[in-house]
Amino acid sequence: MEIITNTALISINETLLVQVASFLIFLFVMNRLMFRPLQKTMGDRSRYVSDLEQDIDDAERDITRYSSEIEKQRTAAHAEAHGVTKELEENGNQEAHEIVDAAVKEISVLQAATEKEIDAQVSEARKYLQKESEALSFQIMEKVLNRRLSYEAVD
Repeated sequence: MEIITNTALISINETLLVQVASFLIFLFVMNRLMFRPLQKTMGDRSRYVSDLEQDIDDAERDITRYSSEIEKQRTAAHAEAHGVTKELEENGNQEAHEIVDAAVKEISVLQAATEKEIDAQVSEARKYLQKESEALSFQIMEKVLNRRLSYEAVD
């Protein structure tokens, strides 16, 4: 054995080649057993996360679209309900006017019929009073004159 007096940090000899070869084998094994599966898992996870982000974005767009559609439908339903309410109010007002007009016509018909009936009763009462007053005046004249008079009714 030879003693080397000169100490260097790196000495180039046969062990260096063995160390380089074993290091390269170690890298190959580590790459095959650890780095490739780890990179594959990280890539899969990355794709999964990006797919989830894409699904979230799609869901948010769907929510926005559905919200706007629901708002449009709500606005349309509100407008339709307002139109129906207005139409019902107009129909109710029209029916109320028709009922009032019919009641006014019925009142005027009843008033005319009542006036005719009253006029007929008044004329009948006048005829009756005329006959009664003639009879009464005839009796008064008999009493005043103290004699009997002949009574001839004038029709």
